[in-house]
Amino acid sequence: MSKKKIVGKVAIFIVCFSMMAFVLMVVGFWTYAKIAGAPNLSVGLTSVYFADNGEPIGETSNGQKRLWVKLDEISPKFIDAIVTIEDQNFFEHSGIDIKRIGGALLADLKAGKKVQGASTISQQYARTLFLSQEKTWNRKIQEALYALRIEANYTKREILEGYLNTIYFGHGMYGIEAASEFYFHKSAKELDLAEATILAGIPKGPGIFSPLPSDKNAKTRQKIILSELVKVGKIKKADSVAAFAQPLHYYGTGLTVKESIAPYFQDEVKKEVIRILADRKDLLEHGGLRIYTTLNLDNQRAAEQVVKETIPTQSEVQVALITMEPQTGEVKAMLGGRDYAVSPFNRATQSLRQPGSTIKPLLYYAALENGFTPSTTMRSEETQFTYDHGRAIYAPHNFNSHYANKEITMAQALAISDNIYAVKTHLFLGEEKLVNTSKLFGISSEFNQVPSLALGTSIVRPIEMTNAFNYFANSGKKVSPTYVEKITNYKGDVLYEKKDTTEQVLDSARAFVMGQMMKGIFDASLNGYANVTGSSIISKLTHDYAAKSGTTETDSWMIGFTPELTTGIWIGYDTEKKLELWTEQKFAKSIWAAVMDKELAAIPVSEMTVPEDVIGVTVDPETGLLANEDCPASRLTYFTKGTEPVESCYLHNHTEKKDTKKKTKKKPKKKEPWYKKLF
Repeated sequence: MSKKKIVGKVAIFIVCFSMMAFVLMVVGFWTYAKIAGAPNLSVGLTSVYFADNGEPIGETSNGQKRLWVKLDEISPKFIDAIVTIEDQNFFEHSGIDIKRIGGALLADLKAGKKVQGASTISQQYARTLFLSQEKTWNRKIQEALYALRIEANYTKREILEGYLNTIYFGHGMYGIEAASEFYFHKSAKELDLAEATILAGIPKGPGIFSPLPSDKNAKTRQKIILSELVKVGKIKKADSVAAFAQPLHYYGTGLTVKESIAPYFQDEVKKEVIRILADRKDLLEHGGLRIYTTLNLDNQRAAEQVVKETIPTQSEVQVALITMEPQTGEVKAMLGGRDYAVSPFNRATQSLRQPGSTIKPLLYYAALENGFTPSTTMRSEETQFTYDHGRAIYAPHNFNSHYANKEITMAQALAISDNIYAVKTHLFLGEEKLVNTSKLFGISSEFNQVPSLALGTSIVRPIEMTNAFNYFANSGKKVSPTYVEKITNYKGDVLYEKKDTTEQVLDSARAFVMGQMMKGIFDASLNGYANVTGSSIISKLTHDYAAKSGTTETDSWMIGFTPELTTGIWIGYDTEKKLELWTEQKFAKSIWAAVMDKELAAIPVSEMTVPEDVIGVTVDPETGLLANEDCPASRLTYFTKGTEPVESCYLHNHTEKKDTKKKTKKKPKKKEPWYKKLF
């Protein structure tokens, strides 16, 4: 055999052996990848909060913002750009690109050091998830093994989606959605060609190619990417020129910034999410949750604006404000203080304050259950009450120690906030009755069984007191404050969705009657020895409201509703400092009136439906009896059927009084002629 033939056979043997070795190596690697199984591709993702209109309002990022979007929710222009510049053979290789490795080896050998990368998208994805960024052969081998495992256990679409959602774009932004929001204030699916090619250039070196520190470097990288896109036929030359020339504005801030929108509300959302997820705080912090909240941005902005405009900057008074939807308990706006940065203590949900006269609607509802009606009268006069089996004396006073010194109706007592009437009612019902009734209204704070409870001396949270008024606004159905509508994971799978349940806990007829009575604080026909408590803001109101104010030495309240919204306001100092200035005492009413009118500006406001077992009659406000034509004032008042007055007002019936004073005059006798006297 000739030497030439021997060399030929050896060459063929070497080639065949090399091919077999390569095939065995590939099979071995693939077998290893399958045996090793699918690596866990999960990463810590940012959870995002959304308002009720879908607009983001906050996030939990821990310094690294990661937002996950599906591949179909990413602009095809960006996908083409990133694949073209990073791994043109991505859809053909199995995790490792042999041609690119060969080219990189030659370049490294010539330079005598590691100078050129050959990492595929799969390898880059593996490096991001599991490895460091050091340029060593050991890391490259591990990177290749991880890439093979990823390719063997996930589809190309899954790998590309994961890669685009985890790569780093600088400035704490991970993934294309976070980057798109940060740089351009738009979602990844809205990126145009110019924006897409700028962002596609950043992962190569975020510190170098981010347009914020160097627009020149970013444009240089963009030009390379546009040229490659033309070369592979993804775009035309004219498109490349237009995209490169297009001026771009970089925001450099996220769309969602923690504590920027309703920070007190966001804190309550976090608490509710953790409760819903059975204390899985890790899901909230790293799970990439999408949390759809009940917050209405228009309501929240209205509340913030009014408070800022009403309370002087130098004032130290604090505020708690809650707006809710009566039928669902959904919290639509919340202020827990005037400045979250100064004090994150949420006064709306955490502070315990005396509710003052805002407790009276609950007391009078209990009275309606026990035979009282809006026309029930009791005498308003300075009174000392004995209690504790006669061992103690309680002597409440009306505002400015003014009294009617005569009988007044319950409707008027509520409207002018007569304290004597309230305490008499409370003691008549029994001190335990109001305590039990408060629990019926969803109040968990403990109330003391004392005469002064009728004037709101036991402490309660503003959120509880506001929610209690929802029961009047929604026909007596049980409702609880809620902050979260729905929770999904980063893939869109629903983890939780709120279900509206209704439970009738109050008598609907009495709840309606009580709600109508609460409109009396804005009805001047109920003025008596004092004006109705809402008289100072009647001229400012553009809707028909039911409400109740409350005042203690240290607290000022206003809570009221329409069928659409309930808003509660508390004003006071964090300390026990008294509200001595008249301007401070009127903040609650002024803020409430302005906020409610702003919140309802774009909402058609409806009237509550009159229950079948309720009847409305026109009564004299002073006596509570049926009004007649001589009564100086009259108002439509609602009663549960069978309890309405049937007697007419006697106090103003002038016609009857005149008739009783008339005397019967005798007809004068006719003078007889003189001659008739003779006979």
